[in-house]
Amino acid sequence: MDPFVGEIRVFPFGFTPKGWAPCNGQLLQISTNTALFAILGTYYGGNGRDNFALPDLQGRVPVHVGKNIPLGSMAGVANHTLTVNEMPMHTHQLAASSETADQISPAGNAWADTPYTPYAPPSANVTMNAGAIANAGGSQPHNNMQPFLALNFCIAITGIYPPRG
Repeated sequence: MDPFVGEIRVFPFGFTPKGWAPCNGQLLQISTNTALFAILGTYYGGNGRDNFALPDLQGRVPVHVGKNIPLGSMAGVANHTLTVNEMPMHTHQLAASSETADQISPAGNAWADTPYTPYAPPSANVTMNAGAIANAGGSQPHNNMQPFLALNFCIAITGIYPPRG
């Protein structure tokens, strides 16, 4: 059975069959691909005067068009770094000790359970040790992709012009 011009098929082999092109976003000349341009237009890119683009499915998952998802739209990212606003509200444990505070400077990385009255008054505004409340996270991007199997998506550049119905 001959394919429809513009039909996309998935192939399990690593080459593009004759009469097909890889779905890699490449630009094609309108003058030599008038039937395919009549179907695709510039939904996937191109200037619409000399060229148009094929769909680019490299590293992407196809999604059916729908409300707020127009034909040719692309969204999502492969890697993402969370921002503070994206994290759920949470608290961190405070490092504390049941020992008596016996130094003016909090050098033990922890708050003391029992205050200590030194012979001299304590210094005002003493900075806590950095380990008293540790930072969380490393601000590094993480992989944001669902499990996948890479296959070869190709689009028919020759075939039967699809009837509208």
